[in-house]
Amino acid sequence: MTGTAAGGADTATLEHELEQHRIELTAYCYRLLGSSFEAEDAVQDTLVRAWKGYDRFEGRASLRSWLYRIATNVCFDQLDGRSRRARPMDLGPALTADATLGPPLPESSWIQPVPDDRVVPETGDPAELAELRETVRLAFVATLQHLPPRQRAVLILREVLQWQAAEVADLLGTTAASVNSLLQRARATLADKGVTDSDPQRPLDDEQDELLSRYVDAFERYDLDSLTSLLYEDATWTMPPYELWLQSHEDIRRWCLGPGAGCRGSRLLATRANGSPAFAHYKPSASGLGHDAWSLQVLEVSGDRIAGITFFLDTARFFPIFGLPLTLEPSHGGVAPA
Repeated sequence: MTGTAAGGADTATLEHELEQHRIELTAYCYRLLGSSFEAEDAVQDTLVRAWKGYDRFEGRASLRSWLYRIATNVCFDQLDGRSRRARPMDLGPALTADATLGPPLPESSWIQPVPDDRVVPETGDPAELAELRETVRLAFVATLQHLPPRQRAVLILREVLQWQAAEVADLLGTTAASVNSLLQRARATLADKGVTDSDPQRPLDDEQDELLSRYVDAFERYDLDSLTSLLYEDATWTMPPYELWLQSHEDIRRWCLGPGAGCRGSRLLATRANGSPAFAHYKPSASGLGHDAWSLQVLEVSGDRIAGITFFLDTARFFPIFGLPLTLEPSHGGVAPA
Protein backbone atom coordinates (compact mmCIF):
# COMPACT_ATOMS: atom_id res chain seq x y z
CA MET A 1 0.00 0.00 0.00
CA THR A 2 1.94 2.96 -1.29
CA GLY A 3 1.17 6.46 -2.48
CA THR A 4 -1.87 8.39 -1.37
CA ALA A 5 -4.84 6.43 -0.08
CA ALA A 6 -8.32 6.82 -1.53
CA GLY A 7 -9.92 10.05 -0.43
CA GLY A 8 -6.57 11.82 -0.22
CA ALA A 9 -5.68 10.44 3.21
CA ASP A 10 -2.03 10.42 4.16
CA THR A 11 -0.75 6.90 3.46
CA ALA A 12 1.54 6.54 6.45
CA THR A 13 -1.06 7.86 8.90
CA LEU A 14 -3.83 5.64 7.53
CA GLU A 15 -1.65 2.52 7.44
CA HIS A 16 -0.67 3.15 11.06
CA GLU A 17 -4.31 3.53 12.09
CA LEU A 18 -5.31 0.37 10.25
CA GLU A 19 -2.43 -1.67 11.69
CA GLN A 20 -3.53 -0.80 15.22
CA HIS A 21 -6.47 -3.17 14.69
CA ARG A 22 -4.60 -6.12 13.14
CA ILE A 23 -4.36 -8.31 16.27
CA GLU A 24 -7.99 -7.99 17.33
CA LEU A 25 -9.19 -8.46 13.74
CA THR A 26 -7.02 -11.58 13.40
CA ALA A 27 -8.52 -12.99 16.59
CA TYR A 28 -12.04 -12.22 15.32
CA CYS A 29 -11.43 -13.81 11.93
CA TYR A 30 -9.71 -16.81 13.54
CA ARG A 31 -12.73 -17.48 15.76
CA LEU A 32 -14.97 -17.29 12.70
CA LEU A 33 -12.81 -19.38 10.37
CA GLY A 34 -10.90 -21.78 12.65
CA SER A 35 -7.80 -21.37 10.46
CA SER A 36 -4.78 -19.26 11.30
CA PHE A 37 -3.80 -18.94 7.63
CA GLU A 38 -7.29 -18.02 6.44
CA ALA A 39 -7.60 -15.51 9.29
CA GLU A 40 -4.34 -13.82 8.26
CA ASP A 41 -5.52 -13.68 4.66
CA ALA A 42 -8.93 -12.32 5.67
CA VAL A 43 -7.36 -9.55 7.74
CA GLN A 44 -4.96 -8.58 4.98
CA ASP A 45 -7.87 -8.47 2.54
CA THR A 46 -9.83 -6.36 5.04
CA LEU A 47 -7.05 -3.81 5.45
CA VAL A 48 -6.44 -3.56 1.70
CA ARG A 49 -10.17 -3.03 1.07
CA ALA A 50 -10.28 -0.39 3.79
CA TRP A 51 -7.25 1.39 2.35
CA LYS A 52 -8.65 1.36 -1.16
CA GLY A 53 -12.16 2.31 -0.06
CA TYR A 54 -11.32 4.91 2.53
CA ASP A 55 -13.04 7.62 0.47
CA ARG A 56 -16.35 5.79 1.14
CA PHE A 57 -15.82 5.84 4.89
CA GLU A 58 -17.97 8.74 5.96
CA GLY A 59 -17.24 8.58 9.67
CA ARG A 60 -20.82 7.70 10.64
CA ALA A 61 -19.34 4.81 12.61
CA SER A 62 -15.93 4.38 14.18
CA LEU A 63 -13.04 3.14 12.04
CA ARG A 64 -12.98 0.01 14.21
CA SER A 65 -16.66 -0.76 13.53
CA TRP A 66 -16.13 -0.19 9.80
CA LEU A 67 -13.18 -2.59 9.76
CA TYR A 68 -15.22 -5.24 11.59
CA ARG A 69 -17.98 -4.85 8.99
CA ILE A 70 -15.49 -5.45 6.18
CA ALA A 71 -13.83 -8.37 8.00
CA THR A 72 -17.20 -10.00 8.66
CA ASN A 73 -18.16 -9.84 4.99
CA VAL A 74 -14.75 -11.21 3.95
CA CYS A 75 -15.13 -14.14 6.36
CA PHE A 76 -18.72 -14.82 5.30
CA ASP A 77 -17.51 -15.07 1.71
CA GLN A 78 -14.84 -17.56 2.76
CA LEU A 79 -17.32 -19.63 4.79
CA ASP A 80 -19.94 -19.81 2.03
CA GLY A 81 -20.68 -23.45 1.28
CA ARG A 82 -17.83 -24.84 3.39
CA SER A 83 -18.08 -27.67 5.90
CA ARG A 84 -17.06 -26.93 9.46
CA ARG A 85 -13.56 -27.42 10.79
CA ALA A 86 -13.27 -29.79 13.76
CA ARG A 87 -11.00 -31.66 16.13
CA PRO A 88 -10.57 -35.46 15.94
CA MET A 89 -12.82 -36.01 18.97
CA ASP A 90 -15.62 -34.15 17.16
CA LEU A 91 -15.61 -36.72 14.34
CA GLY A 92 -15.93 -40.02 16.17
CA PRO A 93 -15.16 -42.03 19.32
CA ALA A 94 -11.71 -42.67 20.74
CA LEU A 95 -9.92 -45.70 19.31
CA THR A 96 -7.23 -47.99 20.68
CA ALA A 97 -3.52 -48.21 19.99
CA ASP A 98 -4.26 -51.26 17.81
CA ALA A 99 -6.37 -49.22 15.37
CA THR A 100 -5.09 -48.35 11.92
CA LEU A 101 -3.97 -44.75 11.66
CA GLY A 102 -5.83 -44.27 8.38
CA PRO A 103 -5.18 -41.67 5.68
CA PRO A 104 -4.70 -38.01 6.57
CA LEU A 105 -7.80 -35.88 6.13
CA PRO A 106 -7.66 -32.63 4.12
CA GLU A 107 -6.24 -29.55 5.82
CA SER A 108 -9.68 -27.93 5.59
CA SER A 109 -11.05 -30.54 8.02
CA TRP A 110 -9.19 -29.27 11.06
CA ILE A 111 -9.11 -26.42 13.52
CA GLN A 112 -5.61 -24.99 13.16
CA PRO A 113 -3.34 -23.62 15.89
CA VAL A 114 -2.56 -19.92 16.06
CA PRO A 115 0.36 -18.18 17.82
CA ASP A 116 -0.69 -16.21 20.87
CA ASP A 117 1.10 -13.10 19.67
CA ARG A 118 -1.08 -13.01 16.53
CA VAL A 119 -4.38 -12.89 18.46
CA VAL A 120 -3.69 -11.66 22.02
CA PRO A 121 -2.15 -8.23 22.78
CA GLU A 122 1.14 -8.24 24.67
CA THR A 123 -0.14 -5.80 27.29
CA GLY A 124 -3.49 -4.94 28.83
CA ASP A 125 -5.70 -5.64 31.80
CA PRO A 126 -4.78 -9.15 33.08
CA ALA A 127 -8.43 -10.17 33.46
CA GLU A 128 -9.29 -9.04 29.94
CA LEU A 129 -6.25 -10.80 28.49
CA ALA A 130 -7.24 -14.01 30.30
CA GLU A 131 -10.72 -13.79 28.75
CA LEU A 132 -9.24 -13.23 25.29
CA ARG A 133 -7.01 -16.30 25.66
CA GLU A 134 -10.03 -18.35 26.70
CA THR A 135 -11.88 -17.41 23.51
CA VAL A 136 -9.12 -18.62 21.18
CA ARG A 137 -8.65 -22.00 22.87
CA LEU A 138 -8.98 -24.95 20.54
CA ALA A 139 -12.08 -26.34 22.27
CA PHE A 140 -13.96 -23.03 22.14
CA VAL A 141 -13.08 -22.31 18.51
CA ALA A 142 -14.09 -25.86 17.54
CA THR A 143 -17.44 -25.43 19.26
CA LEU A 144 -18.07 -22.16 17.42
CA GLN A 145 -17.80 -24.08 14.13
CA HIS A 146 -21.11 -25.79 14.93
CA LEU A 147 -22.88 -22.44 14.46
CA PRO A 148 -24.00 -20.99 11.11
CA PRO A 149 -21.81 -18.03 10.12
CA ARG A 150 -24.24 -15.28 11.16
CA GLN A 151 -24.90 -16.89 14.55
CA ARG A 152 -21.16 -17.36 14.96
CA ALA A 153 -20.49 -13.69 14.26
CA VAL A 154 -23.29 -12.51 16.55
CA LEU A 155 -22.11 -14.65 19.44
CA ILE A 156 -18.51 -13.46 19.08
CA LEU A 157 -19.48 -9.81 18.78
CA ARG A 158 -21.99 -9.89 21.63
CA GLU A 159 -20.47 -12.36 24.09
CA VAL A 160 -16.74 -12.07 23.43
CA LEU A 161 -16.33 -8.48 22.29
CA GLN A 162 -19.26 -7.12 24.32
CA TRP A 163 -20.87 -5.15 21.47
CA GLN A 164 -24.39 -3.85 21.97
CA ALA A 165 -27.20 -5.48 19.99
CA ALA A 166 -27.78 -2.25 18.06
CA GLU A 167 -24.10 -2.11 17.06
CA VAL A 168 -24.19 -5.68 15.78
CA ALA A 169 -27.44 -5.01 13.96
CA ASP A 170 -25.86 -2.06 12.19
CA LEU A 171 -22.84 -4.17 11.21
CA LEU A 172 -25.01 -6.99 9.81
CA GLY A 173 -27.64 -4.74 8.26
CA THR A 174 -30.49 -6.14 10.36
CA THR A 175 -32.47 -5.31 13.50
CA ALA A 176 -31.59 -5.59 17.18
CA ALA A 177 -34.47 -8.05 17.59
CA SER A 178 -32.98 -10.27 14.88
CA VAL A 179 -29.57 -10.08 16.55
CA ASN A 180 -31.05 -11.13 19.89
CA SER A 181 -32.83 -14.03 18.21
CA LEU A 182 -29.60 -15.18 16.54
CA LEU A 183 -27.78 -14.92 19.87
CA GLN A 184 -30.45 -16.96 21.64
CA ARG A 185 -30.19 -19.74 19.05
CA ALA A 186 -26.39 -19.69 19.21
CA ARG A 187 -26.45 -19.99 23.00
CA ALA A 188 -28.87 -22.93 22.78
CA THR A 189 -26.59 -24.74 20.33
CA LEU A 190 -23.54 -24.20 22.53
CA ALA A 191 -25.47 -25.43 25.57
CA ASP A 192 -26.35 -28.60 23.63
CA LYS A 193 -22.62 -29.04 22.98
CA GLY A 194 -21.88 -28.76 26.69
CA VAL A 195 -20.44 -25.24 26.57
CA THR A 196 -21.54 -23.11 29.52
CA ASP A 197 -20.40 -19.80 30.97
CA SER A 198 -17.32 -20.25 33.12
CA ASP A 199 -14.63 -18.17 34.66
CA PRO A 200 -11.61 -17.77 32.35
CA GLN A 201 -8.56 -19.79 33.23
CA ARG A 202 -6.01 -17.89 35.20
CA PRO A 203 -2.36 -17.60 34.14
CA LEU A 204 -0.37 -20.71 34.97
CA ASP A 205 0.65 -20.79 38.61
CA ASP A 206 3.91 -22.14 40.03
CA GLU A 207 2.49 -25.66 40.44
CA GLN A 208 1.32 -25.76 36.82
CA ASP A 209 4.68 -24.43 35.63
CA GLU A 210 6.26 -27.30 37.55
CA LEU A 211 3.76 -29.69 35.92
CA LEU A 212 4.93 -28.55 32.47
CA SER A 213 8.58 -28.90 33.45
CA ARG A 214 7.89 -32.46 34.57
CA TYR A 215 6.08 -33.10 31.28
CA VAL A 216 9.10 -31.93 29.28
CA ASP A 217 11.40 -34.08 31.37
CA ALA A 218 9.19 -37.18 31.06
CA PHE A 219 8.69 -36.74 27.30
CA GLU A 220 12.36 -36.18 26.56
CA ARG A 221 13.36 -39.19 28.69
CA TYR A 222 10.46 -41.08 27.07
CA ASP A 223 9.31 -42.27 30.48
CA LEU A 224 5.72 -43.16 29.62
CA ASP A 225 4.73 -44.05 33.17
CA SER A 226 5.83 -40.64 34.40
CA LEU A 227 4.28 -38.91 31.40
CA THR A 228 0.84 -40.52 31.74
CA SER A 229 0.84 -39.84 35.50
CA LEU A 230 0.63 -36.15 34.56
CA LEU A 231 -2.54 -36.73 32.50
CA TYR A 232 -6.12 -37.07 33.64
CA GLU A 233 -7.51 -40.57 33.12
CA ASP A 234 -9.72 -39.28 30.30
CA ALA A 235 -7.13 -36.95 28.75
CA THR A 236 -7.31 -36.73 24.96
CA TRP A 237 -4.35 -37.47 22.66
CA THR A 238 -5.00 -36.27 19.09
CA MET A 239 -2.87 -36.06 15.94
CA PRO A 240 -4.34 -33.94 13.11
CA PRO A 241 -4.45 -34.52 10.15
CA TYR A 242 -5.34 -38.05 11.30
CA GLU A 243 -8.83 -38.86 12.56
CA LEU A 244 -7.59 -41.42 15.11
CA TRP A 245 -7.43 -40.22 18.72
CA LEU A 246 -6.75 -41.90 22.06
CA GLN A 247 -8.16 -41.49 25.56
CA SER A 248 -6.62 -43.90 28.03
CA HIS A 249 -3.24 -44.12 29.72
CA GLU A 250 -2.81 -47.67 28.47
CA ASP A 251 -3.49 -46.82 24.83
CA ILE A 252 -1.26 -43.73 24.98
CA ARG A 253 1.60 -45.85 26.38
CA ARG A 254 1.09 -48.57 23.79
CA TRP A 255 0.91 -46.05 20.96
CA CYS A 256 4.09 -44.30 22.06
CA LEU A 257 5.95 -47.60 22.38
CA GLY A 258 4.51 -48.93 19.12
CA PRO A 259 3.65 -46.71 16.13
CA GLY A 260 5.04 -43.65 17.91
CA ALA A 261 8.31 -45.23 19.03
CA GLY A 262 10.26 -42.94 16.68
CA CYS A 263 9.60 -40.11 19.14
CA ARG A 264 12.02 -41.61 21.66
CA GLY A 265 14.87 -39.15 22.13
CA SER A 266 12.79 -36.12 21.13
CA ARG A 267 13.43 -32.53 22.22
CA LEU A 268 10.81 -29.90 23.11
CA LEU A 269 10.94 -26.11 22.82
CA ALA A 270 8.37 -23.99 24.63
CA THR A 271 5.99 -21.64 22.83
CA ARG A 272 2.38 -20.44 23.17
CA ALA A 273 -0.63 -21.29 21.00
CA ASN A 274 -4.36 -20.67 21.38
CA GLY A 275 -3.96 -19.15 24.82
CA SER A 276 -2.35 -22.39 26.00
CA PRO A 277 1.13 -23.74 26.70
CA ALA A 278 2.61 -25.39 23.64
CA PHE A 279 5.83 -27.09 22.55
CA ALA A 280 7.70 -27.46 19.30
CA HIS A 281 8.43 -31.18 19.10
CA TYR A 282 11.59 -32.40 17.33
CA LYS A 283 12.31 -36.09 16.63
CA PRO A 284 15.85 -37.46 16.20
CA SER A 285 17.02 -36.93 12.63
CA ALA A 286 17.31 -39.97 10.39
CA SER A 287 20.94 -38.97 9.85
CA GLY A 288 21.62 -39.41 13.55
CA LEU A 289 22.67 -35.76 13.83
CA GLY A 290 20.36 -33.23 15.43
CA HIS A 291 16.58 -33.24 15.45
CA ASP A 292 13.90 -32.51 12.86
CA ALA A 293 10.52 -30.82 13.39
CA TRP A 294 7.79 -33.37 13.98
CA SER A 295 4.78 -31.70 15.62
CA LEU A 296 3.44 -28.66 17.40
CA GLN A 297 2.04 -29.84 20.71
CA VAL A 298 -0.76 -27.75 22.23
CA LEU A 299 -1.55 -28.70 25.83
CA GLU A 300 -4.79 -28.16 27.73
CA VAL A 301 -3.93 -27.74 31.41
CA SER A 302 -6.69 -27.87 34.02
CA GLY A 303 -5.93 -27.83 37.71
CA ASP A 304 -3.02 -30.11 38.55
CA ARG A 305 -3.13 -32.29 35.41
CA ILE A 306 -3.05 -32.16 31.64
CA ALA A 307 -6.50 -32.62 30.11
CA GLY A 308 -5.44 -33.03 26.50
CA ILE A 309 -2.58 -32.83 24.02
CA THR A 310 -2.98 -32.05 20.33
CA PHE A 311 -0.05 -32.92 18.07
CA PHE A 312 -0.30 -30.82 14.90
CA LEU A 313 1.89 -32.67 12.42
CA ASP A 314 2.05 -30.20 9.51
CA THR A 315 5.23 -28.58 10.79
CA ALA A 316 6.31 -27.22 7.39
CA ARG A 317 3.33 -24.86 7.53
CA PHE A 318 2.96 -24.19 11.25
CA PHE A 319 6.54 -23.79 12.48
CA PRO A 320 7.31 -20.72 10.32
CA ILE A 321 4.33 -18.72 11.64
CA PHE A 322 5.50 -19.49 15.19
CA GLY A 323 9.04 -18.39 14.33
CA LEU A 324 10.32 -21.91 15.05
CA PRO A 325 13.27 -23.59 13.30
CA LEU A 326 12.64 -26.78 11.35
CA THR A 327 15.80 -28.43 12.67
CA LEU A 328 17.83 -28.39 15.91
CA GLU A 329 21.57 -28.74 15.99
CA PRO A 330 22.97 -31.74 17.94
CA SER A 331 23.92 -29.56 20.90
CA HIS A 332 20.44 -28.05 21.34
CA GLY A 333 18.57 -29.26 24.42
CA GLY A 334 14.93 -28.99 25.42
CA VAL A 335 13.61 -25.86 27.02
CA ALA A 336 10.90 -25.71 29.65
CA PRO A 337 8.48 -22.80 29.85
CA ALA A 338 9.56 -19.72 31.74
